[in-house]
Amino acid sequence: MPNAQMNTPEREMSLQVPRPVKGRYNSLCSDDELLDDDDSTLWQDSEVGSIKGSFYLPSTGRLSSASKEDSSQLAAVIKMGWLDKNPPQGALYYQRRWVKLDADYLRYFDNDKEVYSKGIISTAFITNVVSVGELKFEVVTENRTFIFRAETEAERNDWVTTLQDCSRGRHRRSIMNPGSLLTPDHHGYLELRGLRSKLYTVVALDKVFLYKNAEDYRIGVGITSIEMNVGNVKDTDRRSFDLTTPYRIFSFIAESEQLKDQWVDAMRNAIGEALSNSEVAEKIWAEPTNSVCADCGAAMPEWAAINLCVVVCKRCAGEHRGLGPSISKVRSLKMDRKVWTEELIQVFLQLGNERANSFWAANVPPSEALTPTSCSEERRRFITNKYRQGKYRKYHPLYGNQRELNNALCINVQCSDVLETLSLIFCGADVNCSTGMADCPSPLSLANTHSQLLQAELLSHNLNTELPQSVVDGNMETKPYSPPLCVSHNGFLFKTGSMARAITERKSKEEFSRRWCTLNDGTFSYYESDKNSNPNGALKASEIVCLAVDTTEKHGYDHTFELYSESERLYLFGTDDPQSHKEWVKSIAKNFIPASAEPLLRLGFERIGRLKCKDGLNLQTSKVGWFALVGSTLHVYLENSQGEEIHLRKLNELSIQQDNEVLVLVEKGRTLYIEGERKLDFAGWSAAIQAAAGSGGDTLSQQQLTETDIPIIVHSCIGYITQCGLTSEGIYRKSGVNSRVAALCDRFRRDARSLRLREGEHQVDDVSNTLKRFFRDLEEGLFTSEDGSTWLSTAAIQDESKKISQYQVLLNKLPHVNKATLQALINHLYCVQRFSELNQMNLHNLAIVFGPTLFQNDGKDYSAGRAVEDLIQHYTLIFEVDEQQLKKQLEEITVIIQVREKLNTKFPSTEPGGHFICTVYLEEKKETAEQHVKIPGSMTAVELTCEVLDRRNIPVRDKDYWSCWEVCDKEEMERPLHYQERVLPILHSFGTDSHLLIKKHVAMEAVMVYLATKVDASKHGMMKFREERSILGLGLSTGSFHDRYFILNSISLRMYKEVRSNRPERDWPSKNLKVYMGVKKKLRPPTCWGLTVVYESKKQEKPERQQWYLCCDTQSEMREWYATFLSIQYDGNIWPQDGLQQTRVSRVLPDTRHAL
Repeated sequence: MPNAQMNTPEREMSLQVPRPVKGRYNSLCSDDELLDDDDSTLWQDSEVGSIKGSFYLPSTGRLSSASKEDSSQLAAVIKMGWLDKNPPQGALYYQRRWVKLDADYLRYFDNDKEVYSKGIISTAFITNVVSVGELKFEVVTENRTFIFRAETEAERNDWVTTLQDCSRGRHRRSIMNPGSLLTPDHHGYLELRGLRSKLYTVVALDKVFLYKNAEDYRIGVGITSIEMNVGNVKDTDRRSFDLTTPYRIFSFIAESEQLKDQWVDAMRNAIGEALSNSEVAEKIWAEPTNSVCADCGAAMPEWAAINLCVVVCKRCAGEHRGLGPSISKVRSLKMDRKVWTEELIQVFLQLGNERANSFWAANVPPSEALTPTSCSEERRRFITNKYRQGKYRKYHPLYGNQRELNNALCINVQCSDVLETLSLIFCGADVNCSTGMADCPSPLSLANTHSQLLQAELLSHNLNTELPQSVVDGNMETKPYSPPLCVSHNGFLFKTGSMARAITERKSKEEFSRRWCTLNDGTFSYYESDKNSNPNGALKASEIVCLAVDTTEKHGYDHTFELYSESERLYLFGTDDPQSHKEWVKSIAKNFIPASAEPLLRLGFERIGRLKCKDGLNLQTSKVGWFALVGSTLHVYLENSQGEEIHLRKLNELSIQQDNEVLVLVEKGRTLYIEGERKLDFAGWSAAIQAAAGSGGDTLSQQQLTETDIPIIVHSCIGYITQCGLTSEGIYRKSGVNSRVAALCDRFRRDARSLRLREGEHQVDDVSNTLKRFFRDLEEGLFTSEDGSTWLSTAAIQDESKKISQYQVLLNKLPHVNKATLQALINHLYCVQRFSELNQMNLHNLAIVFGPTLFQNDGKDYSAGRAVEDLIQHYTLIFEVDEQQLKKQLEEITVIIQVREKLNTKFPSTEPGGHFICTVYLEEKKETAEQHVKIPGSMTAVELTCEVLDRRNIPVRDKDYWSCWEVCDKEEMERPLHYQERVLPILHSFGTDSHLLIKKHVAMEAVMVYLATKVDASKHGMMKFREERSILGLGLSTGSFHDRYFILNSISLRMYKEVRSNRPERDWPSKNLKVYMGVKKKLRPPTCWGLTVVYESKKQEKPERQQWYLCCDTQSEMREWYATFLSIQYDGNIWPQDGLQQTRVSRVLPDTRHAL
């Protein structure tokens, strides 16, 4: 931007210090200038040795960002991110800066690891923030204009809106102390060792500010601020002293010895102020939910409404003050030390923002919720609704019944439930009501009498509070007060030491110690004996996340249970008394399971607890769920939903993904993702769920089942034989290899869901014998031990119609799983005998084989064979089969046989009509994520994407850019296929090291925003270039990358040696280029933002193929080049106009009549 548009040339205020070769000095260097009287001799190594510690950071390396970001600096951050900043004095280039905005200052840094800024601008002195030019915006103060540039228009607009809201109404609030209402404790000029200029230095409360001069201090434009809670001041010389922090040493020189002493005293006082200020805040933040604002979620809030029991950020605190002290009594965690008694601190620790908000914010509509970037008007409206009107609170059952509310308050203040008291007070209970007792006339005196100091503290801050004014429509039922459920239990248990890992070995009795255990007021405590008053340890209900009931005699004591804590500890308790064990399990579960999931307590669970999860309907946010495992059924209560059951043996898929941190349960119409929030209890849940989902025994009902209640082993074997074995002569009569059959049976028994039968890997006769062995070994048999003989006797009935009717009666009498399995098997055998001219297995031959197998007898007579023969022969009548459906099934089998004969290839590689069966992976390449999909010649990338998403029941949101990617492992590159691109040609061009992957295109939104802002479809700029094995004949070294200037337009991509070159070194047709993201690491690319470009031309007799590599300096630059390539090649049509969601809804099956 030309200087003429600026009020005055901007001059960033920061410090320039020597940069020696051997040592490492971090400076506060200005972007635009040296200090006026800087001398170049200061930059020489010889001078560095004499510059005592000026900003010296030891060469041991930088501190991690976590350690460097002290809490005070994180406290009020409203927005932060990378921006380009334009230095003044007519410079045309921009410099990358990490920018942070809090309520008082806009700060910018060299990078996101720095603690001390290069410049600060007080928000109180910002007069205007306005968008200018492409992606730029100006921050205007009284006589300075700062220019920043964002990566996208959306990001630029967000910065402008946030800055405008933050600075609105604050301008000129204080001209003596920029951006602060605090009076400076000490200020004046100090010389910083190593610089010949003096800096105007201000000490205010717990901070030190550095400015170039007093005028800059007056106008609110400075260099940096130093938090004194990490500082230390030390005398070094007559007029010198050091301010040391973990990140830098500031060596100051005062004008006189007397002034030096004053500066030292002022800074030491600031350190004392900072340390004393932080003490209360650190205590309050020890409760994790207090470390975010109760209203907007901003990090490290430093204010609290002490009567409402919420911790809030500075911006929300301002709106609380607007409500008045009769509604919200706002106090600082750092400055109002006197108000923070130990009892008040304990109230805030016991409640925490999460529990307080379970009352205050129980019914907040998502559209009204605040975020850290919400504007002042939104905050004012929300906070008024929340506390003045009580709009979102959870109404107490006694709301509207004053007498019962008062009675309930008097009862409750005698126990320790502070949250219940908060609910009663702000639903209308009179804090000053009469108790009817002369010695304890008020609830406050009752609380003191019963030594409930926390209750007394809460009551004392609400003696004159104005209560919320909103009312509930309709007549509320009047009901007497019953105190909240308080489970109590005590007795002796045997305990091992707590552990940080899962218990994998049996614990003998000698490893347990006898402990007296109590469960009172939501706390489970254990003592050395029943005579001790101080517990050895305790677990609050809120800390218990899982209770697991062990199988009998798993450990030395017959009956044991495990408790898992939030802090990743496992506690094992045991007893030999089954009744005591049952009562403890019941009492502890009641103690930590919420009322919303109370039905879980009525179950005979093996494991119960809390987990985070996402379901297929909402993958953006996690929900808290309460789970109970009972046998092979997982009972689930999610937030704001009814209870549901998941039958684990009927899952379509069960897998652990993302480095063992997500358990994926796929059932019909739904996918549930259980997240490993804590490793210890998640590992226990994962193992228990996987064990429960496996085969639980040898009866049919204990097998892993399909959606139609057929054992997976039966379904898999029948499917394999149908595809690969119907033409095998003597199928089911010939024996397989016994060792292979036994191995298959064992694998199916362990986890049938994970076993995929593949031609070439598994033999037809082995699979057929596995199916027969399964039915022969089946406990209670397919026809059940109770009715098996009746089936055999029915076979002897001579009247065919009576026989069929009796079979139907017996069929309907079978358990559901047995009936479904029998129908699936007989359907299969019916199909086998229909092709007996190929496999030589007619009706009679099949009956001879399967009669003794299914009825589990010796086959000495033909009664069992006769029954099976009847079932196959009269299959359509007994099972009431749709003959049209059966005809279609037989036609499909005929096609399979014909294709196998014609192509002489293994099924399922290809199918008729040009179909090709391909393995496609979802999100990552691993066996549990693979899908086998038919690829017709006409199938496009978007159709394939939708096909896979439909199979996994994954919903598509408006801005979910799911795409099909071509991934080449060998070249370490990938590209998203264009949504209209045909898939089959890609498959034919594949190498063995390539695969297709369905995943989200996370950059697509940014790509479309970038293209929408472009006037024309062209781009030019510098990139680093490397050719593949000197194929272009440019004479460049193949061992390194070289700078080249590129111009890309709708016709060609041209490469020039430099910007001023007139003739390109090479040009290629734009639409013949295939561009991949990524460059293989062995080429040592100079940046991680690389593109691999492939050019293939078939004009010559020999096809020409060229491949080369481009590297960009930034991710956004690479994204812009890639977006331009994409736009040119597809004439701007880079994504379905109606989005993927609409495409998915409206898509039809591909026309398989035409194959490529």
